[in-house]
Amino acid sequence: MAATPWYFVAVLLTILTSSQGILTTLSQSDGGYKYDYATVPFLAEVFKLIISGLFLWREIRTSSSTTSRITTDWKSVRLFVIPSLIYLIHNNVQFATLTYVDTSTYQIMGNLKIVTTGILFRLFLKRKLSKLQWMAIGLLAVGTTTSQVKGCGEASCDSLFTAPIQGYLLGILSAGLSALAGIYTEFLMKRNNDTLYWQNLQLYTFGSLFNVARLIADDFRHGFEKGPWWQRIFDGYSITTWMVVLNLGSTGLLVSWLMKYADNIVKVYSTSMAMLLTMVASIYLFSFKPTLQLFLGIIICIMSLHMYFSPPQTLVDLPVTNEAHPKTLKQVVVEEKTDS
Repeated sequence: MAATPWYFVAVLLTILTSSQGILTTLSQSDGGYKYDYATVPFLAEVFKLIISGLFLWREIRTSSSTTSRITTDWKSVRLFVIPSLIYLIHNNVQFATLTYVDTSTYQIMGNLKIVTTGILFRLFLKRKLSKLQWMAIGLLAVGTTTSQVKGCGEASCDSLFTAPIQGYLLGILSAGLSALAGIYTEFLMKRNNDTLYWQNLQLYTFGSLFNVARLIADDFRHGFEKGPWWQRIFDGYSITTWMVVLNLGSTGLLVSWLMKYADNIVKVYSTSMAMLLTMVASIYLFSFKPTLQLFLGIIICIMSLHMYFSPPQTLVDLPVTNEAHPKTLKQVVVEEKTDS
């Protein structure tokens, strides 16, 4: 798996991420969910945990050197609690943000995580980006935002600048937490030579535990009105719902691979392109009306993609200069004798 080209995994991640929103929409019935949506992330974490465990078991059986790439020291293991904790805080901040702003404004502010990821990528991972790459990241944020902005004069366009200040502050915090979780996960994946599947096993174990804690908290919040969560975990599930679970789990596994063998910027581009692909697919699946902003956003994002990943010399046409070769001492002497 490590020998797989990163761009192949990135394309696969883009396809899966773009289908995520479509499958989630198709899983609705009568405009709502018949199943408890909080169970989907939990089952996705369990799916990732099982797959990682099976791959680790197979790797241990086939390679004697794998055991030397497993760090069982508690000081190392406990670090994997932090990403799960950050994501838990991020999810609560998301809900708090939506109490102050509408969905359209929230989606537009969510593009801030593109820029915050680049900033944290430089500050915490000490990865240098060229000026062209910084411009490309800025263009990506502009392109995704442009594709989401509706025509001026509409309510969603007007509401973008009329939300309370708390909504903007929480939106910035949400973008920062999302970027921080990704950057910290990349740091964990690359800090030692542990096998990817052992790192995933630790990451998804804590992820599953935090999701269980959330389900229990929801039960207490609603006074166990529908009974404990484990008795109704599969209530309302259909084939489409299971496809959402498998899609979410597979996406998480691909993201962890990119964190190990590529970086956060590749993930940001994959998810951003997936968002645009989802909009295009919605034109045919849900009669979504395309806008000029959507096409402009797609063009800007493609330009950004080319600018970031292409070699700098292919982006700038440098003038070809025919410099004269310096004359050797022998040539100078011969020319002087000829002149005399």
